[in-house]
Amino acid sequence: MLAAPINPSDINRIEGVYPIGPSPPAVGGNEGVGEVIAVAEGVQNLAVNDWVIPAKAGLGTWRTYVVKEETDWCKVRKDVPIEYAATAFINPCTALRMLEDFVPLSEGDVVVQNGATSIVGQCVIQLAHLRGLETTNIIRDRPGVEEVKRRLKVLGASGIFTENELDPKELPAFFKDAKLGLNCVGGNTATSVMKLLRENGTMVTYGGMSKKPITVSTSAMIFKGIELKGFWLQKWVNNHPPADLAKMIDYILGLVHDKKLVYLTEQLPFIEFRKALENALGMHGSSIKQVLTFT
Repeated sequence: MLAAPINPSDINRIEGVYPIGPSPPAVGGNEGVGEVIAVAEGVQNLAVNDWVIPAKAGLGTWRTYVVKEETDWCKVRKDVPIEYAATAFINPCTALRMLEDFVPLSEGDVVVQNGATSIVGQCVIQLAHLRGLETTNIIRDRPGVEEVKRRLKVLGASGIFTENELDPKELPAFFKDAKLGLNCVGGNTATSVMKLLRENGTMVTYGGMSKKPITVSTSAMIFKGIELKGFWLQKWVNNHPPADLAKMIDYILGLVHDKKLVYLTEQLPFIEFRKALENALGMHGSSIKQVLTFT
């Protein structure tokens, strides 16, 4: 292994609150990038020195060496920073699929999302901007919120609001006409996303960071015709051939190479795993994606 991030879903699996997970004893980590150091006889599509990422969940990437079948890996380009190769799969691909798979979007359409400071949220902003889409972004009230807004604006965000600033009656009509809503928080913030959807809009839920349920008003269902859907990247992977995954990863890393997709990560050597885990859990106040390095 060269590098592997600590994702919320990794922690959820360890906590036992994720719907699926390996039977213990098991190794944590579901994402990362490694370099092939040996191949068995008969392996045709991978060679020594290739960079690879897991093609499925549960491979256990928080370790220095992994031995798996050829079909468990997806070859990736090597001309990008290792922290991007290590994090290209789960978050950027989730953002891409949600923009492409649920409703037809045309230039000028509006997407509203909560959790806009997450890597998925940052990728949504940038991928939408590349397509000529507008984004309304909901963030938490926090110290330094104006700096957060500035960073998201640089990425291409159209409108950025804290939860306390979200009064639909006072927002410009433009921001209340979203065709697609993306929810990774749940609770009241998910309700705010729905309020900013246009008639017959769709909200896609891909996470529940607040651990609070989504409450849908009767009027949203009957009079606005709001449609609620869910997305889980692993299900997409299970239902598509490996070539589709390889094509998607190549597209994402192509944007990274061309500096059209950027996000912050913090790299720590594997020996400092405990510190990285505490950072990922927010114990040290860090909200930056933690990436373990093995070299």
